[in-house]
Amino acid sequence: MSAYAYSVLAIIGINVMLAVSLNMITGFCGQFSLGHAAFYGAGAYAAASLAASGLPVVPALLAGIVVAALLGAVVGFASLRLRHDFLAVTTIGVSFLFVGFVRKQAWLGAEMGISRIPPSGLGSEGNALLILACALATIGLSLYVNRSWMGFSFRAVGDDEDAARTVGISVTAYKLAAFTLGTGIAGLAGGLYAYFTQFIVPDSFGFLVSVMLMAMVVIGGTGSTLGVAAAAVILTLLPEFFRFMNDYRLLVFGALLVLVVRFAPGGLAGIGRAAIARARGGGAAPQ
Repeated sequence: MSAYAYSVLAIIGINVMLAVSLNMITGFCGQFSLGHAAFYGAGAYAAASLAASGLPVVPALLAGIVVAALLGAVVGFASLRLRHDFLAVTTIGVSFLFVGFVRKQAWLGAEMGISRIPPSGLGSEGNALLILACALATIGLSLYVNRSWMGFSFRAVGDDEDAARTVGISVTAYKLAAFTLGTGIAGLAGGLYAYFTQFIVPDSFGFLVSVMLMAMVVIGGTGSTLGVAAAAVILTLLPEFFRFMNDYRLLVFGALLVLVVRFAPGGLAGIGRAAIARARGGGAAPQ
């Protein structure tokens, strides 16, 4: 495979990790976040800074996870009393604050970013395979969480917080858990991205990235791990197959969102379940 092919595979893996991790927050727990790129960037900058100072790959990646998860826990704690639109506005503010902060910090490269990120030693093929392995692990973790007692509690909180409290579910704990878990995975994706590109700038983690990730979640089917992962793959590949879309990416994604919300509210997952039900002669679709 060419270096270009490995690059595309790596970006697909990173987007799958980001979309699936956002789905844990928004799809599972019902916390509408439009600032996921900030946690992605926090992991990237933490890993890149430590890598540039000589720290080995694994500790640098772990540091990216910890920094992003801590930031996610802080944002989650600050938003405990916020719901729906107010939470979305708060997370948008976090996204803008993050980009504005790193642009003003000379020790983070300011506008020029961080360019002296040492290679991981795995080569382009090894980096791509590591990213894909992490993406598959993220999908597996998401499927496990969704079917566990934690996933049940997440869905209860997302459906009705007051009802969840009446059955003894700690809404505060599970909101914080969702934010911490989802943002920690985003931090890992950021660290992998930093090692793969060996160059990061603030604009790589702006608000438009958060919008793209939310589009993947909605188009894939909010709450569906496999549907969101499929949407991440498709929406990553579309601009590669249709180069003219690079200049109109947000327009195309916006149009797809409108079409999905209007004609297929369940996203790709809903379309898949309906197709399986029809193939089985109209029986109930599997969950």
